[in-house]
Amino acid sequence: MSSPREQDRPAVVWFRDDLRIADNPALHAAAESGRPVICVFVWDEETPDLRSPGAASRWWLHHSLAALAESLQGIGASLTLLRGASESTMAHLLTETDAAAVFWNRRYGGVERRIDEAVKTAARDAGLEATSFGANLLFEPWTIRTGQGTAFSVYTPFWRACLAAPSPRKPGPAPRSLRAGSLPSGFGTVELDDLGLLPTHPDWAGGLREAWIPGEKAAHDQLRSFLADDLAAYKKERDVPGVDGTSRLSPRLRWGELSPHQVWHATNERRDHSTAEGASTFQAELGWREFAYHTLFEHPDIATVNIHREYDSFPWPRLHPSALRAWQKGRTGVPLVDAGMRELWTTGVMHNRVRMVTASFLIKNLLIDWRHGEQWFWDTLVDADPANNPFNWQWVAGSGADAAPYFRVFNPELQREKFDGRGDYVRRWVPEWDTGEYPEPIVDLKETRQAALAAYDAVKRSR
Repeated sequence: MSSPREQDRPAVVWFRDDLRIADNPALHAAAESGRPVICVFVWDEETPDLRSPGAASRWWLHHSLAALAESLQGIGASLTLLRGASESTMAHLLTETDAAAVFWNRRYGGVERRIDEAVKTAARDAGLEATSFGANLLFEPWTIRTGQGTAFSVYTPFWRACLAAPSPRKPGPAPRSLRAGSLPSGFGTVELDDLGLLPTHPDWAGGLREAWIPGEKAAHDQLRSFLADDLAAYKKERDVPGVDGTSRLSPRLRWGELSPHQVWHATNERRDHSTAEGASTFQAELGWREFAYHTLFEHPDIATVNIHREYDSFPWPRLHPSALRAWQKGRTGVPLVDAGMRELWTTGVMHNRVRMVTASFLIKNLLIDWRHGEQWFWDTLVDADPANNPFNWQWVAGSGADAAPYFRVFNPELQREKFDGRGDYVRRWVPEWDTGEYPEPIVDLKETRQAALAAYDAVKRSR
């Protein structure tokens, strides 16, 4: 048994993209240790190649950290904010606090895994307990493999294997109370506002404030509302951008205000005869998120490098900045594309069906490299994460895992007629659409489709 003095050495909980107190295995482990608990978030813009969140995501992060700090205060702890390179900052914290243990929930990007492994090795070499937990995926990447022991590259057999695996664990409760640890006087903490996460000159976040309330409590409110009101019709209405038929949980999962385990089991609890079809469809969307993260684990450079390397020879024309700007600002003269891009700029999200259409238009009608679109979404989406964002861009481009073939080109006019036939969605975001003020398309859809197919043929011939 440890001495009373030994038991007063703190346990550090390192928060990252798990900004919740319920179903947080790292926080639970610290609470169960009986030690004083120091909860810390490190804002790292110094580690080379570590991708910093985009502007919209930073807005969300600021408010989610504020909500987390309030939740921790309610159970007797506080949130310590630090700034610097993660590896050295954590080493300094563990030394200066004479910590006995450090706990965190796993990340799956290449740079993030290298950081975490370095911190774990250094902590254990110093005699500390250092433990990571699976918290943000239903299935850890190394547990779902093909019969040959390799990663899946196609979604359907991947999801079939997930459903055949042991059921995801039940979510755990939030700690009732924590014994707060303390930092030495003069330790270099920062205030939330000092991180500079919010836009100021100009403050462009008015639409985000109107659309969202970040934080764990609001996340649970949204989950309950979706399951009660929208689950039964989810399969039918999730593709219709003019109705409120999606879960709107993507930023909650991205920042870990909800865990996928909470979402999975809450959906099962709501499942009955009337909701069974919607529940299965919704859980398959959670499966697509899992597939993206498992792909990131295997391809950590997914944001910049084609998974199918033959696409490296794709003959992208010289970039025309005016065409890219027209797409970014929703001024292409193509109604569904413009509506989606304006929704994104205003609210920080875009309906999933429309995301596919806008991405296809950029890549296959404007013939602009998918990486330009991925970067724009990274900067403007509140739910942009290191797996889903590049994974889905590569899927549309044809260069990724289980990708739509390059010759599959979403026709934005046919998509509008099929999924927004009454024009409710387009009219909301492009009010000038059915007036004489709306411009002609900046490109001819038929001609540019043919140009894209010709470029694809050049790639095939080069193999």
